[in-house]
Amino acid sequence: MEPVLEVDRMPTEIDPTAFKAVLGRFASGVTVITAIDEGEPVGFACQSFASLSLEPPLVSFFPARTSSTWPRIRRAGRFCVNILADHQTEICRQLGRPGADKFAGVEWTGSENGSPLLTGALATIDCELHDEVDGGDHTVVIARVTGLNEHSEATPLLFYRASFGRLADR
Repeated sequence: MEPVLEVDRMPTEIDPTAFKAVLGRFASGVTVITAIDEGEPVGFACQSFASLSLEPPLVSFFPARTSSTWPRIRRAGRFCVNILADHQTEICRQLGRPGADKFAGVEWTGSENGSPLLTGALATIDCELHDEVDGGDHTVVIARVTGLNEHSEATPLLFYRASFGRLADR
């Protein structure tokens, strides 16, 4: 019988700046999560979005605990994930900042569940809140997919190393 290797289980101190720098090297797409709360559109930009399960159809995203918009979307209970195209950088910036009236000048229509569907989005995913899990300084949101639509063949908006980008010509 071979000896068991003992591993030091002491927590490792991770420098937050190094953490951001290393994880910033993971390119991601960009979404905007939208809903209607008390008759007005609400939303926030989110690059931490992922497919979670095919059966049942689930997706996930991770709003910051400091978000003032996520509680409003949670209250609505249903929302739309808008997958942004590479020409939607300004919309992403506008909906990514804090404050009121983030939808000023933003063109949208109602999705199948009534949430804002952003004009020009590549695709949209209508969802209902399924579950929330503690994720440290973020909340892990699990949502059940209730509808899907493809809208455009444009290329996606990407986020890499704290900057927006686009796919190179294929």
